[in-house]
Amino acid sequence: MCLAIPGKIKSIEMKYDGKVRMAKVAFGGIIKEASLEMLPQAKVGDYVLVHVGVAISIVNEEEAKKTFKYLEEMGEVDELDIHSMLPDKKEYSD
Repeated sequence: MCLAIPGKIKSIEMKYDGKVRMAKVAFGGIIKEASLEMLPQAKVGDYVLVHVGVAISIVNEEEAKKTFKYLEEMGEVDELDIHSMLPDKKEYSD
């Protein structure tokens, strides 16, 4: 199964001789690069869904937190080190 994981854009720069717009995206404690070529409107502070190194959609913070919650329920949070991006447990308990 392939997942698109939400992360928060921390910085944006042009790379590869100024031809490709790339972002540093935070997934909790992990920072990875992702192409923004499919999302020219994306900006620093936006949450984006990243699939195989490409940002494919902008999502709001609430949707990103819901996804983090589902990943935690599936037991994927430890692998991704996204505890810091999860909402407080009281926000989604019951």
